[in-house]
Amino acid sequence: MAAGAPRIFVSHLSGVAVFDPTGDQVGRVRDLVVMLRVGRRPPRLLGLVVELATRRRIFLPMTRVTGVESGQVITTGVLNVRRFEQRPTERLVFGELLDRRVTLVETREEVTVLDLSVQQLPARRDWEIDRVFVRKGGKGGAFRRKGETLTVEWSAVTGFALEEHGQGAESLLATFEQLRPADLANVLHHLSPKRRVEVAAALDDDRLADVLEELPEDDQIEILGKLKEERAADVLEAMDPDDAADLLSELPTEEQERLLSLMQPGDAADMRRLMSYEEHTAGGLMTTEPIILRPDATVADALARVRNADLSPALAAQVYVCRPPDETPTGKYLGTVHFQKLLRDPPYTLVSAMIDDDLQALEPDAALPVVAGFFATYDMVAAPVVDESGALLGAVTVDDVLDHMLPEDWRETEFHLTEEHVEDEPGSDASDGDGRDELDDVLEDDTVDESTGPDTETGTDTGPDDTGVDDTRNGREGLGKGEEAGSHDA
Repeated sequence: MAAGAPRIFVSHLSGVAVFDPTGDQVGRVRDLVVMLRVGRRPPRLLGLVVELATRRRIFLPMTRVTGVESGQVITTGVLNVRRFEQRPTERLVFGELLDRRVTLVETREEVTVLDLSVQQLPARRDWEIDRVFVRKGGKGGAFRRKGETLTVEWSAVTGFALEEHGQGAESLLATFEQLRPADLANVLHHLSPKRRVEVAAALDDDRLADVLEELPEDDQIEILGKLKEERAADVLEAMDPDDAADLLSELPTEEQERLLSLMQPGDAADMRRLMSYEEHTAGGLMTTEPIILRPDATVADALARVRNADLSPALAAQVYVCRPPDETPTGKYLGTVHFQKLLRDPPYTLVSAMIDDDLQALEPDAALPVVAGFFATYDMVAAPVVDESGALLGAVTVDDVLDHMLPEDWRETEFHLTEEHVEDEPGSDASDGDGRDELDDVLEDDTVDESTGPDTETGTDTGPDDTGVDDTRNGREGLGKGEEAGSHDA
């Protein structure tokens, strides 16, 4: 490997913006696609999985990457926006290689993969994984976290091609720590079922609850079914009541009852009440935990409640003034105070003096079109749901209305980009597939085989160096016959 060739650790590429030559952002890096090769030869970096603004994931070949520097990736500007589909011979670096247990060739000691570095080969204008950052120590627990870390050559480890059960997820999660729940849900959705369950198990209850709310129904059921019942009940309690009730309603009756019996009585009662309403009604859409204040509360009290970081923006947009009790179903509902009104009045003002009591509340059996019409007519982001006795039952937020008005599979598709638009997408190169066809001239023996390989001394670096990456042009036009590459079917 040529000295001075650019090298970068893959953890530094997570979420990095991808730009075209004119400076317009194309998307963000969500994973790297590599192919393992025979013996101890380093895997070839085929390309990047890039998430567009539409949430569509595409494949960006490294042949179209002209620079990786200063926290950004520069492309040639020629992109194909066909949806990325992983091929059998390919491996995803973040999704499959991080957190693996592999073996040091020299000592036969098991280590955990924390990071990988990729390096460009100037002579061939290609990229490959060259080093592995690992941690010694037992699997899981504090001992693992305190184990010695070192960076070794790829040829110094073995075991990447073997199937692993119970693979950890700490390093993967660290690369996506700053993602919003919806974006992390998109990451989980594109993982293999095995890896998806492993990553979900590594999330804490609150984070997993937020992510579950953003996943398609099939993924929700799959993940919940793999959790221990006690933890599944805890995660359901951490979810918004309306989302938890929707998920519970999709489970068999016996499983519903088991999970409800493990919940706190108050949370279980909320779930049962929400599940008693028809799905596409105000009662079925509402959350039972809006901001509720008594008439003698002040603007300062209201603002203190609104500041709660756990509230969604829609729920924080207004407070509901009711007579005791303060939890749903409440005493008599008196009216709503909007957030903007709270900002305009002195802190000592009583909320009872500033309520909007002219706005008609929704009835729990109001159908979805009625609810949607209410939001459109009054430009609201949340609306109270009140029963015949005048008690506040909950509040419907605009995001819940949209969730139920969009197609059932909307989370699994892009916001507005469809397959038939691919050919017309500006800047796409739809004539040559997704760019991987240029790798199809291969050697017959270039397959994964970890049974043989030279013994190589391991390195003793203390960790990955945060080296810069030059803007070295990757001008490779394609691999000719006889060059080493992975086998791909067009």
